[in-house]
Amino acid sequence: MNRLCHVEIDERGLVRATPEIEQERRVAIFDLLEDNSFALPSRADRAAPIGPYRLSLAIRDGRLVFDIATEDAAKVNEFILSLGPFRQVVKDYFQICESYFDAVKRLPPSQIEAIDMARRGIHNEGARVLQERLDGKAIVDIDTARRLFTLICVLHWG
Repeated sequence: MNRLCHVEIDERGLVRATPEIEQERRVAIFDLLEDNSFALPSRADRAAPIGPYRLSLAIRDGRLVFDIATEDAAKVNEFILSLGPFRQVVKDYFQICESYFDAVKRLPPSQIEAIDMARRGIHNEGARVLQERLDGKAIVDIDTARRLFTLICVLHWG
């Protein structure tokens, strides 16, 4: 039961999303719910709450907030991460995505593939940063970290 069963984006304080951004959010959440591995670690003073978990992601006061509840919506944890470690990788990811979308319109497949490989590399770097930031707070595999990083990027778009 180490998984997320529900994910929502807390849109308070975000700019109103365009239909394209809203679609990206829906797709990112769908992909995350389809396949994820998410667990809370046990601590010396208590066992980890049993999942599956509900996750609410938000940006509040310039920080990334993970609000975790059980499947029946009983709050079990909240942790707040500085966005500082994510700023450069999110910026790089936006730039490479823009290059990729441009390339799709006008470049041959071999050049598109090269840009896409770079895009995936930056996405992997974002996932690695997220795993480091979650160390001791939550246990996620690399694929789940990649999908969560996508949602962090979507939060920035909004």
